[in-house]
Amino acid sequence: MAGDGSKSSEVSAIPPRKINVQKFVESRASELETLHSIVSDRLNNDFRSRRNKRRRTTAYDNQNAKKRDKRRRKFGIAIDRSNNVAAEQNQERLPPRRVRRRVELRRNSKSGFSTSSEGTKRLRTYLWHSKRFTMTKLWGFHLPLGLQGRGRGSRASLKWYKHGALVHDASYYTAVQLEGPEDSLSSILRMVLEPSSSTQSEEITNTILSGCIYGTAMLHHVGAPVSELIAPVTYMWRPYHLPNGENGGSHCNSDGCNDSTSSESFSSHRQLWVLIHASAFNEGYDALKFACQKLMSESGILINCISLEGELAKLEVMGSKAFQLLQKILHPVYCRDSKNSWQLRKCAVEDADHDSKLKNPSILENEENMSSCSMFPFTVRDPRAMSETKIGDVSVAAATTMNYVSEDEPRKDVTPLGNPEKIEDLLWQPCSKPEGDSSFSNKGDLWDAACRISLPVEDNVLCLEKHRLRMDFVCLDDAKSGMPSTAVDVHGSRSCPIVLLKHNNGMGSFMGWSIIMPLCWVKVFWISFISKGARAIGLREKRWIACEVGLPFFPSDFPDCNPYLSSKAIESAAIDQKAERLCPAVRSLKVPVPPPWNSVRIAVQVASSSHAKDMIGGNSMSIFRCDHSDITSLRVDGNSFDGIVARTSNMLADFMNEIYGDCSLLFPQAPNWKMKFLESINDESKLGQLQNGIMRMNSNRQLCFVRVLLHAYKKGVFEEGAVVCAPCLSDVSLLTSRSENNETGFQIPTSVVRSYFKEQSSGKWELQIPENSAAEESHRWPIGFVTTGYVRGSKKPMAEAFCEAVLLADLREEQWNGIPVKKRRKEIYVLVRNLRSSAYRLAMASVILEQHQDDMEFL
Repeated sequence: MAGDGSKSSEVSAIPPRKINVQKFVESRASELETLHSIVSDRLNNDFRSRRNKRRRTTAYDNQNAKKRDKRRRKFGIAIDRSNNVAAEQNQERLPPRRVRRRVELRRNSKSGFSTSSEGTKRLRTYLWHSKRFTMTKLWGFHLPLGLQGRGRGSRASLKWYKHGALVHDASYYTAVQLEGPEDSLSSILRMVLEPSSSTQSEEITNTILSGCIYGTAMLHHVGAPVSELIAPVTYMWRPYHLPNGENGGSHCNSDGCNDSTSSESFSSHRQLWVLIHASAFNEGYDALKFACQKLMSESGILINCISLEGELAKLEVMGSKAFQLLQKILHPVYCRDSKNSWQLRKCAVEDADHDSKLKNPSILENEENMSSCSMFPFTVRDPRAMSETKIGDVSVAAATTMNYVSEDEPRKDVTPLGNPEKIEDLLWQPCSKPEGDSSFSNKGDLWDAACRISLPVEDNVLCLEKHRLRMDFVCLDDAKSGMPSTAVDVHGSRSCPIVLLKHNNGMGSFMGWSIIMPLCWVKVFWISFISKGARAIGLREKRWIACEVGLPFFPSDFPDCNPYLSSKAIESAAIDQKAERLCPAVRSLKVPVPPPWNSVRIAVQVASSSHAKDMIGGNSMSIFRCDHSDITSLRVDGNSFDGIVARTSNMLADFMNEIYGDCSLLFPQAPNWKMKFLESINDESKLGQLQNGIMRMNSNRQLCFVRVLLHAYKKGVFEEGAVVCAPCLSDVSLLTSRSENNETGFQIPTSVVRSYFKEQSSGKWELQIPENSAAEESHRWPIGFVTTGYVRGSKKPMAEAFCEAVLLADLREEQWNGIPVKKRRKEIYVLVRNLRSSAYRLAMASVILEQHQDDMEFL
């Protein structure tokens, strides 16, 4: 009897399927009459709408049609309304351009970008960005330059980065896929990449070859010197444990990438991706194709070089909350199993306190256990899929993908009622169901260039499914929807293969991730990231973040690459065009864009002349001072970058050994670099006595630049394009003293500001040699230029610059010889002057290669 009573109580608790309105009103008649009486008393039985609340409409009066008829009568055109209506019904009207354009932008094809009338490509997120960002045409794309406004907002962007998450659509990067034997592909990389794998340690090389981490290097032409670089690239090998089309889809065991047998079975045919920036893609793709053709002609081995343009997309997520955001959105489908590797199974569900939630595999459990430059290829389910807890919460409105509820908000503990099998099937629709006991199929593998990735399920289908689940929960039939209660087959995939990359600059100040996915899925993940709280940024905000964490930004911080000159030429043309619209009286001072890098050679010639006099007559004057007769004979013009940039410690050490031998005062990271640095900084004797003076006197040597970080000693804001000059010891003592006379600082005459760099008739800029004693006294020779200026709002502002390595070593030698041992610093004192200012600011330059093994990371 007890059992019968419990069953009857459960049945009574279930709401009826349909409600009879007439019976409902009759049973609640007394309550309705009471409510009506209360309302009528408040309104004094006057249920008419107030006169001040009434609004007249003009829908009955078509003024546009009347004006059109009057215009036709004016020109004597007869009007027959019956014939016009019939003609309009029979003739198919072309939709307006606004409608056609919106349909085109919302179309989600499997590959390729939509283009504008002039051929400029649009990102898949173009429609979202164009409503919120200032768009610009760069590198053949319509790209978001930055948030709308005057270009400010750096303080807010840095705050979002430190306390939240930022997302950037970097789909303008294009991948080039190389297919062939592993030895042949390694030979191609050695031909076009610097540093090559031969200069790296064996452990790092094997880890990159196994596909566990990715590598970064500089791409150059085949057989070209290091000075002719193309762009920085990211390259990654297809992991050993992923199936390959050539080996029948075999798998490695649970030991992972360290299994020797699996490595041997996959080493015959490998795949390699090289990610290239859009500004250098054509040049880089041609260099890779030429390297493949050269190797094929020499060895006869077939190597495929395929461009994946329009096939892949790249999203960059950065910030302190980036990993937590990835945990909310990326729910892996394919979990690693010890018995059947990469076998498809349902995502694990754990029940705790009647609250079920998806349990992520160990891939995204702990960020600290993930090493830098790690690479994780796996498949994730559609982020728009609604979990079981959201189905139970009937108050959530999920009509669009923008109406998600944060997972941090509390939800009701409600168990959905109805058919449990039906709800379970709908719950696990995002996770592709296993087909028997088959293993992972490479039809949806992101690495297979020939595969056709399935499109995601359309938004309206997902909305109908969510609506049906909610209607089933309240036990109601939706007769208006016309959708059957049973599940229907829909076209599209509910899982997406991705490759997750972890970025780290070595100092721990940059926290970023990259997600490589099919191009047709980028809008799905973009809306999910935005709805979960990520802030979208453009190119301007991305450069601010790069400067804040001390990373170079391509192409602005790569003066030895052609895209740098191209971007500066576009910037210079825009500045000139803007200046032409102003009257000459209010135009600002024109400055060289790009900076005249060749003017640094004059400082090298001055230092070489001073070294020659030191060796002949023992002159103790500053090495950056020479006679007026020697200065007038030094002339160098041109804006092109003349020299190389050392981005590895080995490269800088080899160059400095040719100049100084073993007595260099620049200390790139090496096995014994700390010991050499401590010995030099604590040496009380005069430095530079045993150095190679003959090489230092050679003014025609090749220039070698290194990237440095500039911090103002006391005050000062360094702008992009500012000149970095070599100070004298008197300048350092003057600007570091605490006397009241130091408030004015060190300046050059105002008349010299306009004539420091002079534009020639050919369009090039030339460094002007001072001709009078007053200008010569305040003149300081340039040793480099600032490529990225201060970011306003930063708590530790710094600028990025490139300075000549030998001149920096000479400055350190001069300053350490003139300063007591206890006051010597690792940083080098330099002078920085904005090109429109007359004031020199003292700054401390930190050489990147003295802090890190290489300088290959970039944004």
